[in-house]
Amino acid sequence: MPVTTVRTKPKKTSAWIRRSIQIFFLVLVALVATSEVLGEREIQTLSFIEGASLHAICPFGGVVSYWQLATTGTLVKKVHESAVALSIIVLALSVLFGPVICGWICPLGSIQEWMGSLGRKIFKKSYNTFVPRNIDRPLRYLRYLVLAWVLYMTIVTGQLIFQDYDPYYALFNFWTGEVALAGALALVATLVLSLFVERPFCKYACPYGAFQGLFNLFRTFGIKRNAPSCIDCKACDRACPMNIEVSTSGTVRDHQCISCLKCTSEDSCPVESTLVFAAGPTASKPESKPEQTNGKEATL
Repeated sequence: MPVTTVRTKPKKTSAWIRRSIQIFFLVLVALVATSEVLGEREIQTLSFIEGASLHAICPFGGVVSYWQLATTGTLVKKVHESAVALSIIVLALSVLFGPVICGWICPLGSIQEWMGSLGRKIFKKSYNTFVPRNIDRPLRYLRYLVLAWVLYMTIVTGQLIFQDYDPYYALFNFWTGEVALAGALALVATLVLSLFVERPFCKYACPYGAFQGLFNLFRTFGIKRNAPSCIDCKACDRACPMNIEVSTSGTVRDHQCISCLKCTSEDSCPVESTLVFAAGPTASKPESKPEQTNGKEATL
């Protein structure tokens, strides 16, 4: 009988690349949010962000403006043309790669993730398991109700109605006095809950995350499991911040996937080329699977 050897893959740099991108966009958005105040204090800022604002760099502002732009030729109050342009760019990225803006760029998502790292150290294996499955699963569709409400209210009022409830806006404006009480409470709740549940706002309440999640159903590049080399270790399931059962999927089509790639063979999966980010069909059904061992390789 032939011997099949499955070697564990070497550690790669994708996790560090992603972390660097997350930090870059957090710093960039923070600089944009504080540029006006820094300018007033004669503190030099980057020339390309002078005059920019959060509304100018938020693609969701462009999304909620589509209806008004199509029907009246104007934008929702406070929304900039650049937000519409960014929303179109993000749409193209989403069709190709899914919600990469959620998993790689959004500063609020990154901060929730980093708070979650602290929660994981405190609660160990209990972290991210506090919400019972029969409650967690229905709650994941709550963000679509939030999205519908935001779109409807924005169309009716012509204003960014969600701003007063948005923890993202509160995060970068808490020092200005412009943050509504509801937004401040939403931010505090998001940060506290992140110690118990990974990315709680992303999972249950983010309207832009809900919109982005729709593209998981038909995006070009997806997370694909190579069944013949899978050893059923469930490392991918444990690594997924959105609690997706990656180990039972051929191609991950879950609306909650944020394309963070933490489940893949570039990060958590111990077997090389078993969970990959790619286009095209998945591997065929395996005739037999390699057995997992405690060493560096498994043999059959």
